[in-house]
Amino acid sequence: MTRRVPDLPEALVRKHLQEVLDTCRETNTAPSVLMLARRLDLTNTTFRRRYPEIAREIADHRAAPTTLRSGPTEHDRLVARNAKLRRRNRELNTQLALAAAHIQHLALRNERLEEALKSAANVTSINSRPPRR
Repeated sequence: MTRRVPDLPEALVRKHLQEVLDTCRETNTAPSVLMLARRLDLTNTTFRRRYPEIAREIADHRAAPTTLRSGPTEHDRLVARNAKLRRRNRELNTQLALAAAHIQHLALRNERLEEALKSAANVTSINSRPPRR
């Protein structure tokens, strides 16, 4: 049994069509009937049957040569920003590992210097508390 889907006003369908066309223009993709039908919660066949003129308009948009927008799209900018953040993250991880290695080196060097100082001054370690009996 199929579900009964109410007819949508053509103005609403055209509004969604314009939004789909704008999105496709921004992302440099071709619009499709399926894209608009899903947006309206209709099947592809139902959409084509109820709105054949709009389906033809979409087909005309797909057939027309796409003019690429000058400059990067929003998607391109996000991809570039993501790549830049990944590079920066790798650089920071490298710097963090290097800083940790330097701290380890300095701690070992400090320990050796303290031992050398104690042996040079003939310092004997005294417990702060006398042993309990």
